[in-house]
Amino acid sequence: MASYEVYSHPALIRYKTSVCTKATLFLVVVLCLTYIPPLLVAYRSQGFWIKRSTYEEQPVVRFQYQTLLVAATSTQGEYVAWSTFPQLNNMLGANLRIPAVTVREEDQNQDGKLDLLVFQLQLPLKPNEQVYSIQLLLTFSYQLFESVIDGSSPFASAYDLENIIRTYQDRNLTTVLSCPMPLWTIGRAAAAPFELKAEIRYPVEVIRYPLDKYIQMVGHVCFHIDILLIFLWVFERIQTFVFQNQVLTTVPVPVGKPHMS
Repeated sequence: MASYEVYSHPALIRYKTSVCTKATLFLVVVLCLTYIPPLLVAYRSQGFWIKRSTYEEQPVVRFQYQTLLVAATSTQGEYVAWSTFPQLNNMLGANLRIPAVTVREEDQNQDGKLDLLVFQLQLPLKPNEQVYSIQLLLTFSYQLFESVIDGSSPFASAYDLENIIRTYQDRNLTTVLSCPMPLWTIGRAAAAPFELKAEIRYPVEVIRYPLDKYIQMVGHVCFHIDILLIFLWVFERIQTFVFQNQVLTTVPVPVGKPHMS
């Protein structure tokens, strides 16, 4: 007579051994390899309780075509100046000297964002004038940037370099011209203008921001659980293979049946 299966269920088997055996040592090693590596991976990849983090971003920078130039000349206490602000130029009187200015911005790496400004200025001088020092202020804009100079102001204090720099440094967002390499060349002819050439590069900015501890804790827990599940799955398969195939000697005891010694 043919037979057929009417019902089935999985059998639970326990594998027993004494304390001082290779099977016990194997179990201890498996437990350590299951839980300790995920903890180390989570720590090495993200760290614990980082107060601040950083990321890099290429800023969207635009030259605002706002310039303020003050040049000290050879005469004691004398200077010549020029700016792109009509109100200031009207106040300069005989000290106003209008230069020839050329500006070029470039996108050298073709990423759609400008990363270099080439600024050239030729300041006309009288034959007996020499420039001993120069102050040049150029304004740039980041995205959502507000200009620090009020070009419509009729007051001289609005264009004072000390006030401009102090106001700028009080802002939450500031930029710094780093690694300047000035080179002053002498030997200008008497009728030749004073020439100024500058190259300003817009580098990738490092943005620092604080991290919320609660968000960090949730992120670390989720990340640790994801790794832990992988290790649990792998070592569960290893234990099943080792004990079912009696790679290490143990006593298999089916659950529900008495063990006969």
